[in-house]
Amino acid sequence: MRAVRDALAAGLVGHELLIERLLIAALAGGHVLIEGAPGLAKTRAVTWLARAVDGSFARVQCTPDLMPADLTGTAVFRPDTGGFEFVRGPVFHNIVLVDEINRAPPKVQSALLEAMAEGQVTSGGETHALPVPFLAIATQNPIEHEGTYPLPEAQLDRFLFHVSLQLPGAEVERRILDLVEAESQTAPEIASVGLEPLMAARRDAMAVHLSPVLRDYIVRLVMATRDEALADRVDYAVSPRGSLALAAAAKARAWLDGRDHALPEDVEALAGDALAHRLVLTWSARAEGQTARALIADIVARTEAL
Repeated sequence: MRAVRDALAAGLVGHELLIERLLIAALAGGHVLIEGAPGLAKTRAVTWLARAVDGSFARVQCTPDLMPADLTGTAVFRPDTGGFEFVRGPVFHNIVLVDEINRAPPKVQSALLEAMAEGQVTSGGETHALPVPFLAIATQNPIEHEGTYPLPEAQLDRFLFHVSLQLPGAEVERRILDLVEAESQTAPEIASVGLEPLMAARRDAMAVHLSPVLRDYIVRLVMATRDEALADRVDYAVSPRGSLALAAAAKARAWLDGRDHALPEDVEALAGDALAHRLVLTWSARAEGQTARALIADIVARTEAL
């Protein structure tokens, strides 16, 4: 897994945090929503991850006319047998890139919701299990709003992480130019890990020790979002799924760092990406320019770990 991380870092300049989040999601069995302007290597990051994981991969380019069957598959009549056969859609892969998910209509988003939450697809009254592991990685562009359908809170809550990408600085921009120039001369090689070793790594990561004190810390962070003192700023606080996500992510991060126990630093580093998208601010708080991520950062700063 460290070899995979190093290989991804070599091809994704300035995206060390995104790489860590993707690997943690693969280990914790979660899904990732990546938000950023065009040209920030969102799609490249996912395709490189798919090359690093020796499993099946599919990409779905979302458009307003996309139908749920385009994602999940549909029953097709077979004249030779005189019956219907379910033809699986692109969601039946180990890694699925849902590009510009906010361009997909609500029906498609709800079809993806069952796959993400239950690991299955229901079509024509029959339920079909998805492959294991199954990792859905969605991207969205925060700039354009015409012809888009914002994800509902229930769908956002299914993502382990919501990662927000920023424009790079001058130094990173130059390294990107050098990287692309080098790739035009020599095709890069990526270290890969098979599905069985990945599942073994997932079991090891979830066996990392999470002390009762650290569990209390996670609970206090989540409960702080439900404090009555924040009633004028928070419409909907973080649900218990946030506690579970943060705990699993902290264990996976500790395992990636070679530790058999999680630390408060793991929780603090991941709290923003794991909790902010599960928090709904009031209209007045948003009008004042406040953000859920800033509120989570403030809660982390004010909450004692031990």
